[in-house]
Amino acid sequence: MFSFFKKKKIVPHIKLNGVIGNVGKFKQGIDFSGQEELIKKAFSIKKAIAVAISINSPGGSPVQSHLIHDFIRYQAKKNKKKVIVFAEDVAASGGYLIACSGDEIYANQSSIVGSIGVIYSSFGFKDLIGKIGVQRRVYTAGKNKSTLDPFMEEKQEDIERLKNIQLDLHKDFIEVVENSRGNKLKKDTGIELFSGEFWSGRKSKELGLIDGIGNADKILREKFGKDVVIKKFEKSKGWLAKKLSSSENYSDQVISVLEERSIWQRYGF
Repeated sequence: MFSFFKKKKIVPHIKLNGVIGNVGKFKQGIDFSGQEELIKKAFSIKKAIAVAISINSPGGSPVQSHLIHDFIRYQAKKNKKKVIVFAEDVAASGGYLIACSGDEIYANQSSIVGSIGVIYSSFGFKDLIGKIGVQRRVYTAGKNKSTLDPFMEEKQEDIERLKNIQLDLHKDFIEVVENSRGNKLKKDTGIELFSGEFWSGRKSKELGLIDGIGNADKILREKFGKDVVIKKFEKSKGWLAKKLSSSENYSDQVISVLEERSIWQRYGF
């Protein structure tokens, strides 16, 4: 009996779900510190023939996306494991950046994939506070300390400074995609791949952003046989986090939900 299981092919399957970064009061998003041990454990299984990663994320923090991507590639190289990534509902923006840690990427035909770009959004309340008789008083040491203050008039120099930072981040994102996908990318279709646009899984395959259509179980069994053992790794919400979350006041819950929903809704979810 022991030798029978010993001969089984094993594929650890990591599941990453949610907005990337420390979202909400209790930091329930996908971040490097929360996923590091999980990723390390999955790659440490010596008899594993590959590591599968499913991602369902509309993006979020560029830094956390890069950290997770780079750590997956480091573990893959260190342990000599092939990485196969599966996009679920959404692998967009930082979610797609993490997906590029895969040697192969698959998605459902209706998945949302891409959004290779950088976004910053805010609000302007200058006219509102004037109408309700509120005076804004800001004192800084350093002329740029109040950059893009939502209660003050926008300055062109602030916008240009932000745009330069965004261009740097966008360049880094493009480099990751090009290094990952290489000559698989179809750049002669007349469609700008790096404009921030996103596509269905089916169209993403045509553009070379993914390798094929199919879910994790189907693809892994096709590749490694119907008897392959798929060992799932997914971060569970700890008892303390659940307890604290249940005691969170209503206004904090609303802000947390709105913050996360605003990112998901860019992609129709």
